Amino acid sequence: MPWWTGNTLFQELDAIEEPARPTDKALRVPIQDVYKIGGIGTVPVGRVETGEMVPNMQVIFAPSGITTEVKSIEMHHEVMPRAGPGDNIGFNVKGIPVKDLKRGFVCGDVKRDPPKGVSDFEAQVIVLNHPGEIHPGYTPVLDCHTAHIACRFDQLLKKLDKRSGKVLEENPPFVKKNMGVIAKMIPSKRMCVESFKEYSPLGRFAVRDMRQTVAVGVIKSVTKVEYGTKTPKK
Repeated sequence: MPWWTGNTLFQELDAIEEPARPTDKALRVPIQDVYKIGGIGTVPVGRVETGEMVPNMQVIFAPSGITTEVKSIEMHHEVMPRAGPGDNIGFNVKGIPVKDLKRGFVCGDVKRDPPKGVSDFEAQVIVLNHPGEIHPGYTPVLDCHTAHIACRFDQLLKKLDKRSGKVLEENPPFVKKNMGVIAKMIPSKRMCVESFKEYSPLGRFAVRDMRQTVAVGVIKSVTKVEYGTKTPKK
């Protein structure tokens, strides 16, 4: 091809820079499962989304507020000196019964921006294929990281154009298929989520109802709850 003066496909692939992993952020590990292993103890399993985990680190589990120390970290049955974003790990923690940790909890560093539960959050939601109308009070299940918790659409704040994001109506009475909305949402149980801007893997969710995904969304802001306080009933 005498007319071609550019790189070959392999040269272009070699020139692609690997995206930077978010190791500079605080630790976030959403828990997928918790095992009790004889002779070792309690082993939560999850994927490191941001930050780094090292043995002897003091960690906290949100939203329960349990703190403990990481004794060891394993990945594919190999002991790891540290774990970073993208690593699927199991880590052994001291003195916590298996029943106290659940799927959907988030593990973080006690000393650096520890994760917390939220009482409510504001999210931008796009309705994909809901057969009816979504009104305030609608309570579907949200799948956000490994959490699977029912959340109430408490207030519909703004109706948006799905494509441009332009505000079409303030405080709309309802939204339906192919519409966007900014809504205030309240979880039925305390859950740990983050704003998409700060921790993107913990700031996006799918809305499940009638055995299908009816909407998707990103979290704009969260109202965090201090440990030791109850989530206010609304």
